[in-house]
Amino acid sequence: MKWKCVAALILSWTCVSLGHTALAQTGDVAVVVNPQNPASNLTIPELRKLFAGEKRSWAGGLSVKLIVRAPGTHEREVLLKLLGVSESEYKQYWASRVMRGEAQSEPLVLPSLGMQREAMGLFDGGITLVGAENVKPGMTQGIRSTSARLPAPPEVSHSRE
Repeated sequence: MKWKCVAALILSWTCVSLGHTALAQTGDVAVVVNPQNPASNLTIPELRKLFAGEKRSWAGGLSVKLIVRAPGTHEREVLLKLLGVSESEYKQYWASRVMRGEAQSEPLVLPSLGMQREAMGLFDGGITLVGAENVKPGMTQGIRSTSARLPAPPEVSHSRE
């Protein structure tokens, strides 16, 4: 299976710019979509709309399928920081959207990278966050440079502890 990486978010820059310096030292995250998805050059505001469920379809009408990692994972923490919410606020937000009929379902929550890889192959409109160290050469064919790729400040460490 091949993935297409449409935007590499440099976590440290994003978190520092959002005022979350503690999270900035945990590593980079890539935004990955299914290879059948025509999306490219996603901006941070577009990512917020996608992961908040405000944008439900891609150009051409393909439905967006949100695939997120389980609570407590690095990718989930990045998602929460991107949206500016806590874990409980995130869960309540999606439960409310479903109850009001604004969403058919909550995002697909997966506990492992392997399950995340499989799901990305199943949903043409899939989008997910993946730790940059987990994006392998076979998954990145079709990488496009994007405006969402931001240089990390030199003083910020990217070590995982």
